[in-house]
Amino acid sequence: MSMDLLTKNYNYELPQEFIATTPVHPRDHAKLLVYDRKTDSITHTTFKHLLEFIPKECDIFLNDTRVIKARIFGHKRSMNPENNENPQGGGKVELLFNKPLDALHYLVLIRGKVQIGMELHFDDDLVATVIEFNEDGSRIVSFTHHGKSIRFEELVLVLDDIGHIPLPPYMKREDNAEDETDYQTLFAKNAGAVAAPTASLHFTPELFEAMQQRHKTHKVTLHVGAGTFKPVEAEEILDHPMHSEYFDIPETSAKVLESDRPLLAIGTTVTRTLEYYVRTQKTQGECDLFLNPSNPPRRVTHLLTNFHLPKSTLIMLVSAFIGREKTLHLYKEAIEKKYRFFSYGDAMLIL
Repeated sequence: MSMDLLTKNYNYELPQEFIATTPVHPRDHAKLLVYDRKTDSITHTTFKHLLEFIPKECDIFLNDTRVIKARIFGHKRSMNPENNENPQGGGKVELLFNKPLDALHYLVLIRGKVQIGMELHFDDDLVATVIEFNEDGSRIVSFTHHGKSIRFEELVLVLDDIGHIPLPPYMKREDNAEDETDYQTLFAKNAGAVAAPTASLHFTPELFEAMQQRHKTHKVTLHVGAGTFKPVEAEEILDHPMHSEYFDIPETSAKVLESDRPLLAIGTTVTRTLEYYVRTQKTQGECDLFLNPSNPPRRVTHLLTNFHLPKSTLIMLVSAFIGREKTLHLYKEAIEKKYRFFSYGDAMLIL
């Protein structure tokens, strides 16, 4: 079997102190590792010099999803033996919203033991009723607000009032007021993500404006789900059940994909969205594409991304561009140069 198909071969050792728990300020002072495949050369610079490396004739794609305050805390409604409500309530519970399944049903993760039919009560009279358990540990719930069923666009507004920014677990800290800005891109528009498209977090308004002056930029939407943090547990990577995420590609963006212009994808979420379109011609729906060395990109020519978790689908996606061994070599060099890793960490540009 190919070494590229074994999950264990995407592992690397990362000292704890290299995991970024806060971003650098200004945003564009983050480090940038530039790898040029044509010359097999590495350049170490900072993000504010990004435009010096992007080829002149290159269109740029960005993800305009907006992170919602998807993490909420409440309590379970206890029931007495006669099945009457106990006004004192039950134990504490934490719910992480993932995505809507239809107009009134939602996929969530719940910390705390629950049962089908149980009500979970949150601030502002928001109530979740547990409807179904999934084998992967996720749950299906419905929500009411002040006693009435609530649709996604209304739920987002309630979560904005009572919820918390869902920082990745590896940050090992609670969210704060700064995260409401730091963990959101400058161009965030369409609410629905539970994780930020982190490669875009490095842009300052000035750098973003300069990029738009030099390059044609296009937007797509992919609502990053909680599955993005799910580690690959299967021994062979192709046995990993890939999560799906809602995406939407405007007609103007799709037309560019039908051209032969070089494309820079700002982030893995953009890459997956564009490559899913190339394979399916779908401009809207659920994207479950798993890019890896056995399924390399067909249309995206350049990638800007952060440094990702060991044995994750994201490091496998990077390997789809430059190979597993080269990816691990670049990660080793980044560690030697004291780069900061993961969501609030530094960036890498693959040319």
